Amino acid sequence: MLQILLVTFPFFALVLAGYVAARRGMLPLEAVSGLNGFVLFFALPCMLYRFGATTPIAQLFDPAVFVTYVLCSLAVVALTVSVSRNQRLGWNDAAFGALVAAFPNTGFMGVPLLVLLLGTRAAGPTIFTICVDMVVTSSLCIALSRLHDAGDAPDTGPSVRLALRNAFRAVLMNPLPWAILLGAAVSAFTLELPVPLTKTLDLLADSASPVALFTIGAVLARSQIMAARGKHPPIHMRDYVPVAFIKLLVHPLLMLLVGATAIRLGLPLDRFALKVLVLVAALPSASNVSMLAERFGADTGRIARIILLSTAAAFVTFSLAVTLLG
Repeated sequence: MLQILLVTFPFFALVLAGYVAARRGMLPLEAVSGLNGFVLFFALPCMLYRFGATTPIAQLFDPAVFVTYVLCSLAVVALTVSVSRNQRLGWNDAAFGALVAAFPNTGFMGVPLLVLLLGTRAAGPTIFTICVDMVVTSSLCIALSRLHDAGDAPDTGPSVRLALRNAFRAVLMNPLPWAILLGAAVSAFTLELPVPLTKTLDLLADSASPVALFTIGAVLARSQIMAARGKHPPIHMRDYVPVAFIKLLVHPLLMLLVGATAIRLGLPLDRFALKVLVLVAALPSASNVSMLAERFGADTGRIARIILLSTAAAFVTFSLAVTLLG
């Protein structure tokens, strides 16, 4: 356990550093968007491209991984929505709570952390889950967020179709799936880029992990500050603690159960890939969900609480999951 903590500590320490920097004013809140833009549009795509280009194509697109991961994501979304909806939380808040419960912080944290822990072989399944979450999980939850009680919203159908269209448009504009696909194409056709271009991509890729982790903390701090400035009413613990519990404990346990059952039923799911999927599910919630929730008018204060709690608690729970899985 101590050896695992020595590996995971620097990752969570960088998140804490970004959080403290933003909370203490050492990093202006206006600069957080710039950091996030650098990671999203430059550093992280280069890192994902490099992993995609150096990973065998069979590991990047594994049908067994897809089926297992999607089934668990759908189950987590359904469970979280059913647990969350009450007199205070409607479809919009319940749907984004479900997204934050089912969407791990794989891009900013999971890829470099799992590759460091398990080796480069972990890159393929990890990167594949990013595509699934951005295309399937996000689109589903955005569509659910547009649902309303029949008596209050007779235009539910058009609203859902518009939300789905906007979700797919956002996927098309996101550079991460394109970086993964470009890397997969380079891997499939064994292409090589010119050396100067490769060195430039490597510089950006090497910067992705530390800057992304620092940015996670800054984004969490900004979400809290913005919620406070908006004079957010008190948030009941029962509206965010159960979602963090589902993210950190139910999600990985469900992934392990579904994956082990699939293997017993004869699905060609590699046991190493299952270990990767369980650890992906054990990651804290994706920090960019708070910005997505703000765009669709959900309770960003609640979403920020869930992300912050899951990120803080994951230092222990994720390390414990790595230890238990050997």
